[in-house]
Amino acid sequence: MFTELLEQHQGNFLVFTGKFCGYCTAAKRFLNQKELPFVELSFDDYPSELRDEVVQATLHRTVPVIFDLRGQDRIFIGGFDELTRYPING
Repeated sequence: MFTELLEQHQGNFLVFTGKFCGYCTAAKRFLNQKELPFVELSFDDYPSELRDEVVQATLHRTVPVIFDLRGQDRIFIGGFDELTRYPING
């Protein structure tokens, strides 16, 4: 399921979120302010297996989990703090 979602949202940032997550809100606000395209997928709307797959692939256990899918490579950024340090245009 995880790989299919990465392929489906190629060309965007992909932000996995959860309910009541202040850092998720901050990440979405940051991407909006930079006018960058993103797709939000809440773990709450998917079976728990999706979260398990994401954790296994990234070793990142908290939300948000952010990927840059704009180029040829699928780049795992991390969470909100990593997003703010990520070279957006590079």
